[in-house]
Amino acid sequence: MQGYNVIMIYSKDMDQLLMCKRLKNPYKGLSNLVGGKIENGETGIEAAYRELFEETSISNEDVSLKHLMDFTYYLQHCYVEVYVGKLKYDVRVSGDENELYWSDLNRDFFDMSLYAGEGNIGHMIEQVRLSKDIFL
Repeated sequence: MQGYNVIMIYSKDMDQLLMCKRLKNPYKGLSNLVGGKIENGETGIEAAYRELFEETSISNEDVSLKHLMDFTYYLQHCYVEVYVGKLKYDVRVSGDENELYWSDLNRDFFDMSLYAGEGNIGHMIEQVRLSKDIFL
């Protein structure tokens, strides 16, 4: 079963979430979280830090990731590990895979015409809100 990850990066004040505008399919044109494929021989957390750095230039010195949840898609033979982190300080993000931007948290992340993931982004944000004291 192939593994993937998505990484939720919050600003140091936990008032913004790093998003990307997808430049290719799947979800071309929609906003999404950063992440990617877990390669053979990698642990989930190793892959999360690697993907985060490749796509945003954020390193493990800038943020500590916590494993929030997993999704298993048996019919598609894959699983997705979800990681969350709050930046330790302001950082400049850069990457050429997708257009990166900081989103306010007062959006309807369940709106599938704007956000990838069939509502999963909204669900993940709600889970972080329920556990916000862990990240403060």
